[in-house]
Amino acid sequence: MDPDAVARAFVEHYYTTFDANRAGLANLYQEGSMLTFEGQKIQGSQNIVAKLTSLPFQQCQHNITTVDCQPSGAGGMLVFVSGTLQLAGEQHALKFSQMFHLMPTPQGSFYVLNDIFRLNYA
Repeated sequence: MDPDAVARAFVEHYYTTFDANRAGLANLYQEGSMLTFEGQKIQGSQNIVAKLTSLPFQQCQHNITTVDCQPSGAGGMLVFVSGTLQLAGEQHALKFSQMFHLMPTPQGSFYVLNDIFRLNYA
């Protein structure tokens, strides 16, 4: 298993799903998962999806600039993403960074244990 290939495939799946149907991200999280979104901590798959689906925009497009990954303990993987977020009707894209800690499932895939999202203001 090539960690970089897994990270790239995860990132493509995550942001394609986020942009098209945020509720579809629920199966990537578990009850022990935690999202920190702009400093707000949210735990559990249902609560995380409730937060993501309640964001004050309906349409967006993520454009990924970089994807970096490192192996972590217990077969997990850290994935760090940077890019831009274009909101419908907005002239300028927003810069963002996001970190995922992916952990293996017994079925051979991965779930998101930790997810930290920040807009980058400059």
